[in-house]
Amino acid sequence: MAHSHDSSNMRRVIIALVLTGTFMIVEVIGGLLSGSLALLADAGHMLTDTMALALAAVAFKVSKRPADARLTYGYQRFQILAAFVNGLSLLLIVGWILYEAIQRFIAPQAVMGPLMLTVAAAGLVINIIAFVVLHGGDRENLNIRGAALHVAGDLLGSVAAIVAAVIIIYTGWMQIDPILSIAVAILILKSAWALVKRSAHVLLEGAPEWLDVEAMQQHLVERVPEVVSIHHVHVWGMTPQDLMLTMHVCIDSEPGNPTDVIRQVKERLREEYGIGHSTIEIETVDCADH
Repeated sequence: MAHSHDSSNMRRVIIALVLTGTFMIVEVIGGLLSGSLALLADAGHMLTDTMALALAAVAFKVSKRPADARLTYGYQRFQILAAFVNGLSLLLIVGWILYEAIQRFIAPQAVMGPLMLTVAAAGLVINIIAFVVLHGGDRENLNIRGAALHVAGDLLGSVAAIVAAVIIIYTGWMQIDPILSIAVAILILKSAWALVKRSAHVLLEGAPEWLDVEAMQQHLVERVPEVVSIHHVHVWGMTPQDLMLTMHVCIDSEPGNPTDVIRQVKERLREEYGIGHSTIEIETVDCADH
């Protein structure tokens, strides 16, 4: 099932990559000819998107490699690294858009409204198709989520460019171009920061945000009769979907078969918390680490 998900996600990323990369060239030409910052900002964003989508496709390919002697957990974490890099690139694009918008306020430039409108409308159609393709993928996969956020930013950029073009055509007010560029940059900033924050949490091997570790410990003590206490609990994930755990489990006396206790704890971790890989250390008196 996981392999099927990865194959589907990779196909979606490649389709979005082809659409975005092809239209990026059109938008660069249109932005230069029309003089529109909104189009150039969106083209710059699409350039980053093309790179981000290519990185996402590589991440899906690399993450399928089996574990080896040097990377004993395998290469799944590469997807999270790709998502983190994508988030950082979005932040850089936001900074560039804001800088260019300030320059346009200081020295306004003429914009060819009709050409800008034509290119922006075509870009909107391409971005909608790419977003729908990615949105149909695994929404819990940070790599897909990062790619979708990039394309969503492009979609917003195209909408802003269309609005700016219409206003310029009918009113001649050129400053609407940098104003709407800033509005798009602020929207992108929120999504980019959320992606960087979540992927960094995974890279730092933080516990899942939804998991109350103390409540989990108490639950296991109550549900597994032989268990007296639990300590030294560490929970993290190779990805948000692939959780791992280590813990020390203290029992009141030596059971007939300690493996039975371990099996019971592992079963509850897997079925009730979705933690598929756990390492349990059984203790009867003192903690071996003290």
